[in-house]
Amino acid sequence: MSKSIKEGTRVLVALGGNAILKHRTSGTAEEQMHNVREVCRLIAGLVQSGYHVAVTHGNGPQVGDILLKNEMAKKTLPPMPLDICGAESQGMIGYMLQQSLDNELRLLGIDRRIATVLSQTLVDADDPAFSEPRKPIGPFYTALEASKLKEERGFSLVNDAGRGYRRVVPSPNPVEIIEGGMVRTLYEDGCLVVASGGGGVPVIRDQKTGILKGVEAVVDKDRSAAVLARMIGASIFLILTDVDNAYLDYERPGQKALSRITVAEAKTYLAAGHFPKGSMRPKIESAVKFLESGGETAIITSPRLAGEALAGKAGTIIVP
Repeated sequence: MSKSIKEGTRVLVALGGNAILKHRTSGTAEEQMHNVREVCRLIAGLVQSGYHVAVTHGNGPQVGDILLKNEMAKKTLPPMPLDICGAESQGMIGYMLQQSLDNELRLLGIDRRIATVLSQTLVDADDPAFSEPRKPIGPFYTALEASKLKEERGFSLVNDAGRGYRRVVPSPNPVEIIEGGMVRTLYEDGCLVVASGGGGVPVIRDQKTGILKGVEAVVDKDRSAAVLARMIGASIFLILTDVDNAYLDYERPGQKALSRITVAEAKTYLAAGHFPKGSMRPKIESAVKFLESGGETAIITSPRLAGEALAGKAGTIIVP
């Protein structure tokens, strides 16, 4: 990519939850708002440069905290199910993003409407993931606590690398975003839209009645982001994470940063097992799906290199 991407391009910016609640911090409201402001300053710069931006975000650390609060207060207040916890995190993070984006854009003299759409993500009730829950969530438990949770609440729990037992839930593939029409309308009308936070609240639809119902599951945020990017007609899918590039042989001797690769090369590396399942693999797979459905460019990089990556000078850039 020898030249900058033209102004006016539609960009979906996908933020990792760790960009908001960083490792080794206490997670106070002040800390999270500070981190959000830093990211929103970057996004405001993209808007100033002429990009038409929409934003989605992760929520893993935030939902983890909400689940821990549920557990600590369970003798006083009824614990909320996972779908409601996901919705709660969307509102919290959406509020921080909306306010910070408005402030940063005003500092640049830009008057832009901003809207957070609390999003539900339709999943297939027959998705194989429901019979094989594998996504770890929430706090760690002792063996005795895990046994009680399994018996009393029907949780599936696994020993997580010897650190204790954690609940595992299904991670089904997204089918569509229920509020997709509203998101598209707002975006086409010039709004900066925040949507599908944390992959969206997973719901299933009764085939006979059409009634929606939340489910105890987690939709991968990157897979939902690819759906959102296609839905708004984005040309660029910008995934901001905690590393500057995708790597071959990550954290092993001979580690190699990937700069510019094609979909075919990405598929080859996926088949060879280069990308960890819980981190980079879904990002690469989602980038491939976005490009195969008509997108022009997918980029994986850190927030600090976003501008350079959009200019083709940093990050991992994936093209058809």
